[in-house]
Amino acid sequence: MIRQAALDALPVREAVPALVSALDGHGTAVLCAPPGTGKTTLVPLVLAGLVGGGPRRRVVVAEPRRIAARAAARRMAWLLGEAVGGSVGFTVRGERVAGPQTVVEVVTTGVLLQRLQRDQELAGVDVVVLDECHERHLDADTVAAFLLDVRETLRPELRLVAASATTDSAGWARVLGGAPVVEAAGVSYPVETVWAPPVRPVRPPHGMRVDPAQLTHVASVVRRALSERAGDVLCFLPGVGEIARVAGQLGGVDAEVLQIHGRAPAAVQDAALTAADHRRVILATAVAESSLTVPGVRVVVDSGLAREPRVDHARGLGALATVRASRAAGRQRAGRAGREAPGAVYRCWAEAEDGRLPAFPSPEIRIADLAQFALQAACWGDPDASGLALLDPPPAGAMAAAREVLLAVGAVSPAGRPTARGLRMARLGLHPRLARALLDGSAALGGRRAAELVALLSEEPPREYGDDLAAAWRRARAGGDPYAARWRAEAGRLERAAAERNPAGRSPGLSASPAFEARGPGRSPSGAAVPDDLAAGLVAALAFPERVARAKGQGAFLMASGTGAELAAGSPLRSAPWLAVAVADRPPHSASARIRLAAVIDEDTARAAAAHLWTEGEEVRWEDGDLIARAAERLGAIELAVRPLRTPDPALVRAALLDGLRAEGLSLLRWSPDAQALRARLGFLHRTLGGAWPDVEEDGALLDRADDWLEPELSRARRRADLGRIDAGQALNRLLPWATGEAARLDELAPERLEVPSGSRIRLDYSAEHGQPVLAVKLQELFGLAETPKVAGVPVLVHLLSPAGRPAAVTADLASFWQGGYRAVRAELRGRYPKHPWPEDPASAEPTRHTNARLRR
Repeated sequence: MIRQAALDALPVREAVPALVSALDGHGTAVLCAPPGTGKTTLVPLVLAGLVGGGPRRRVVVAEPRRIAARAAARRMAWLLGEAVGGSVGFTVRGERVAGPQTVVEVVTTGVLLQRLQRDQELAGVDVVVLDECHERHLDADTVAAFLLDVRETLRPELRLVAASATTDSAGWARVLGGAPVVEAAGVSYPVETVWAPPVRPVRPPHGMRVDPAQLTHVASVVRRALSERAGDVLCFLPGVGEIARVAGQLGGVDAEVLQIHGRAPAAVQDAALTAADHRRVILATAVAESSLTVPGVRVVVDSGLAREPRVDHARGLGALATVRASRAAGRQRAGRAGREAPGAVYRCWAEAEDGRLPAFPSPEIRIADLAQFALQAACWGDPDASGLALLDPPPAGAMAAAREVLLAVGAVSPAGRPTARGLRMARLGLHPRLARALLDGSAALGGRRAAELVALLSEEPPREYGDDLAAAWRRARAGGDPYAARWRAEAGRLERAAAERNPAGRSPGLSASPAFEARGPGRSPSGAAVPDDLAAGLVAALAFPERVARAKGQGAFLMASGTGAELAAGSPLRSAPWLAVAVADRPPHSASARIRLAAVIDEDTARAAAAHLWTEGEEVRWEDGDLIARAAERLGAIELAVRPLRTPDPALVRAALLDGLRAEGLSLLRWSPDAQALRARLGFLHRTLGGAWPDVEEDGALLDRADDWLEPELSRARRRADLGRIDAGQALNRLLPWATGEAARLDELAPERLEVPSGSRIRLDYSAEHGQPVLAVKLQELFGLAETPKVAGVPVLVHLLSPAGRPAAVTADLASFWQGGYRAVRAELRGRYPKHPWPEDPASAEPTRHTNARLRR
């Protein structure tokens, strides 16, 4: 029997007529309704005609999480007075509870995505409701884009609702083609905000790490909330590990402590979502932010932390990162305390920090690994996703990295079109890497063993399983914990999927190693079953070929991607010569990754799984201060074999020597004093006259013209020592403007030496930074010289020296110096150098480089 009173109590009922009218008129609508209004439960029932008397329609509700899908289906069935599987059912990965009479089906966005790939028309479905679209999960954005494409090209009658508690309504309305926005007022109770920052500073999160002091503080705030407030406490934490740590610190509290997250057993999830007659503390991840109603909650404790995906495309590493939760998430979390009565939210940060938090969470399409999205788009017929209606376009760099992955696993052609193998991969509901491991691993090991290992990789096992994938596999087989139960169910699903027709075989370039060329699946050439350790390694290597890694010693490895990786100190894998790294992350500011899960492999397996990374060829390069020339065989960055090259390609040698000159500078050549002086003179003329006079002051400019001045000596060189034999001065002469005849004027325009009144020929210094040539000469040698000498029209800068050769004065205007500055210099120095002439009138005195006694002879 329909529970009419409960339906009438849902606030969203006031907005239902406007929503129905919007869909009748436009076909799409955006529904904004606060948590607890019934948008997830009443609206689908009305649109399906199960309540309210409307026409009967088939409605699919897409939820971002499995726990939310199951809970929504149970709630709707309860409102109808039915069991799940009747008028209302649900389908999540590995579980379906629905039947012929099902009119409203709640599915995860991933399940809906798979259905659209199999049946683009979505035959038999009249309305699709995309719930919690504000969370901006990648699958949800992709589903919305595909459904809009279906409406535009195949089924204009298909109705689409984007529903959310807090969302960018204007953006979604634009994406849905100018859809009307319908807002529902919620019945919300006041929620008091209590700011509860740590007494002492805690370290901010980085990578996956959360400061233990922060978790201790959260646990203390939970205890405080229990003592100060009535009702159940809902505490938000970023992940499963943090939930377990806080739970461990709540021993002895006068309440039942429940843990709710995507990996929690169904019984625990049901217990958290069911009212109880005793007090509870529910420790939850973001799954409890929206979609779910947790009855009895009057207090929320918000750690202020969340998890977001991050990917390092350059190193092929993807992981979750702990970040500060957005203000929108904070509002969602706080609202959980006011669903049923007035409540309070304890925020574990200072009020002053709140305004600095991001306004909304980052859309996954901007920050996540896009390989699965790129494959879905390619299978949809839009490889670059340029024709899809998306709130945010995919970043070009992430899409390029995704296409490289798809090419490597044989999912797409070089043109980006899906292969037959790629179409099959897209329908497995796995990341393309794991799909490759399942298909190719099944051929080598048999469907069941490959499926079990891929199931381990698709949901990383608990940390207590250790970092050895084979050992974790054995533990899951024997285990009775909730993870093992989920793992067995997923392995069964994958085994069935792998057993379906598979026309494509192995990926291009993959040739199984002798260890896996079996007479039958899972058999070695001798007929014995492939050991678990090697089987685990093969599957991990197939999934992550760029992470096959060779030992460097003391627990350190080099991955084929070029990234270093390290095992924990007590790992049983430290003695392995080769590893296939399944899970790794790189801490901020660290050059090496930390290996979280890996399996032992041999070199043959590494070569087979990463065949597309194998290269062989000549390597001629500048390294460690000299040229090296060798023939090398590599697996990505891993050097497998090397031998010296006796006759390397001269073009490669020349290019490498130029690299050396760029890296270490032209000082590698032989620079005599005359060569250095010539370079300075030419630099002066280039600055002063330009034209045909070349730029020789910057090494880069000279190296850009290596053909014009370093040949033929450069092409004859074979090593660093040969560069040292090249006479730079002789080479620079080739750059003089001989063709125009200007080269003959070098000594006229920029003379190497200048004759002064004493008869001395003094070398000019053209290397001064201020651009003027410098004439450093003893003061007495310039007596009688009234005007400052010029070079190429530029006055020289005269450094006047004492008789001992020390600087006495600097001038670019000799006439002014004789009239003024000379008197001060004379007064200071004639007592120190009495043997030298210091006439009162230097303009009429005889220039000399000698003493008075010498002059009198």
